[in-house]
Amino acid sequence: MADPLFKVGVLGATGFIGAPYRAEIRECNEAGIVAVCARRKDLLARAAEEDGAQLATSDWQEVVEHPGVNFVIVGTPDALHHEAVLACAEQGKHLLCEKPVGMNAAEAGEMWGLYRDARPALAHFVPFWTRMVRVFEIAREMVAANELGEIVSTVFRWQNPRPADMPLTWRDDPMLSSAGTIADVGSHAYDVVRWIMGTEASSVLAHGETLTPSKADLGEINLGEALDWGRDGTKAAGSSRQGGTVDYASVACRYANGAVGTYLLSHATFLRKHLAPELELHGTSASLSVDRWSGEVILVRPDQEKQVVARAPDEGFGNRFSRWVFPSLAPAIRGEEGSNAHPNLEDGWIAQKFTDAALQSVETGRWVSV
Repeated sequence: MADPLFKVGVLGATGFIGAPYRAEIRECNEAGIVAVCARRKDLLARAAEEDGAQLATSDWQEVVEHPGVNFVIVGTPDALHHEAVLACAEQGKHLLCEKPVGMNAAEAGEMWGLYRDARPALAHFVPFWTRMVRVFEIAREMVAANELGEIVSTVFRWQNPRPADMPLTWRDDPMLSSAGTIADVGSHAYDVVRWIMGTEASSVLAHGETLTPSKADLGEINLGEALDWGRDGTKAAGSSRQGGTVDYASVACRYANGAVGTYLLSHATFLRKHLAPELELHGTSASLSVDRWSGEVILVRPDQEKQVVARAPDEGFGNRFSRWVFPSLAPAIRGEEGSNAHPNLEDGWIAQKFTDAALQSVETGRWVSV
């Protein structure tokens, strides 16, 4: 077998994000998983066997420093990204870093600066997958074609309800999570809206709370285990407490081009999707609604009935590494000139400025500059 172009090391290899990523990479001829890292030894041994990895370790530095690794995936909790990404830059490793890329914009900006200035160039990808959903691509194409005129107002609803009895995970811990739901889904929502509109937020006013009641604290379990807990009819005993991060937020936004917007962001059990379109864009010539759940993109012009301009039901992403990650990064890894159209650490930093400002506004009750 030929030496693969992508020699992969995975940090957070057994988590809710790392496990499906590894499964997709195993299907790719251009990649091989060399090293895996996780804190849970029981899950780590199984992962190494599945991947045929040379190294299985609980020490992330061993992965980053491994001479056989040229591409590192950072899929750990938010608080563990910064140090690892800086080490990846120092070791000359190409990178995929989960969002939010750091605990705050200062960390994110430092990461972006190191990769931006790296010589020779280092490839970097931040998985803002929402851009790859077809209905949002259609919206971007229509905005670029000026079918809506000048965008005046936006509404984005991201409601991802978690089961009421789901135990706590690291996402409920403010020492590990950048900004709870604001950073988790708010970074996706803001990234795709600014990508569609071609403008950034200038200031925000936000309200946030933890709406979900107390949940079981079972210690260090991953999100997949938390979602599965109790489905077999049994529930282990454990202490109970309320999460320490925001699981609901509403964010008013002013954009640099003069438009205004609203974001509703929630993991709370009681706010359910499917009731309204995910995204609304209101322009001087027409309005557009975009809904990945129904797959409908609807255009409304003044004094006209609504027109369904597209039906593109969400059929899943398929293999994200073969479709987007590896094709985007392969030129740089070969030392060739490549496109920078994919989401990267700069986009991660821009999104983090927005989520930082929203969290600060929650805490102060005031408008905050982005």
